Amino acid sequence: MIVFVLSVALWFIVIVLVGIAWRRGEDVLKAGLRSGTFDFLHLLPRLAIGVIGSGFLAALLPPDVVRSWLGPQSGITGLLLATVAGALTPGGPVVGFAIGSTALKSGAGLVPVVAYATAWALFAVQRLFVWELPVMPARVVWLRVVASLPLPFLAAWGVMLLGGR
Repeated sequence: MIVFVLSVALWFIVIVLVGIAWRRGEDVLKAGLRSGTFDFLHLLPRLAIGVIGSGFLAALLPPDVVRSWLGPQSGITGLLLATVAGALTPGGPVVGFAIGSTALKSGAGLVPVVAYATAWALFAVQRLFVWELPVMPARVVWLRVVASLPLPFLAAWGVMLLGGR
């Protein structure tokens, strides 16, 4: 139901933006359609690779290994592994959340998965080098990374305080 509501809301926003572009002139409307179509075609193969790859990853992750490395009893080692895995996971939300969901289904604990998702959202290495460093000053990027380093552990600690294991 949530997915349906969000999809309708996003399509509504697109329709409003098309209307605004149309009111500003035919050139703006054509430029918007051209740019949107190009971006869609540019991202579609990557999205397919992410979805299909995460499906294979889900099928290939051995539950015994996941339980022993990232299970509820994995402790600080599981937390560190999950944080490093999150930082090294390439791709967008389709990949990162699929891996986290698969790990949960395979027996990973909630605490390591929260640390994984937090590290993935904050430190994805490929995102640093592909998106952040080319666009922003390196000093800002590295300060952001260093300032964010404790956050996966703080998120994990917050989960433990809330009773999650």
